[in-house]
Amino acid sequence: MSANGIVLTEHDVAELNRLIQSRAAFYRHDLEHIEALARELERADVVPAATLAPDIVTMRSRVRVRDLETGRGGIYTIVPPMDADVAARRVSVLAPMGTALLGYRVGDAVEWRMPGGRRRLLVEEILYQPEAAGDEPKERSWREADGMCAVAGRRPW
Repeated sequence: MSANGIVLTEHDVAELNRLIQSRAAFYRHDLEHIEALARELERADVVPAATLAPDIVTMRSRVRVRDLETGRGGIYTIVPPMDADVAARRVSVLAPMGTALLGYRVGDAVEWRMPGGRRRLLVEEILYQPEAAGDEPKERSWREADGMCAVAGRRPW
């Protein structure tokens, strides 16, 4: 683990800072989640994608986690808000779980305030990490993506 606790790629930090800037101005109801994400970005060690270890949760990573209190596990993908889909287990980076897992690595226990109280999650496995797979990050403006969701009739968060 980094000295600051989490590691993020330069691309993810740039993408998430754009998200924070666009959301803070227009989505006041997301302010608490936006501020939590901003705090995480501030404390992160930022590295080029080419140097990132393959066991770190990044944007669009598919990760197996286990709740340390209940023992229940699940597989989730951390995604931008417009790609979130609860039924498909795609968790928005603005959701408490998405923000909590971002930047941690396999074996880390993450404690975070979630709806219903504090939860402790263990990062058990990274099933897919775009950087390790050599996949190029998608470039899409947050306003463009929000507009696409609005046309599709769903909320972008």
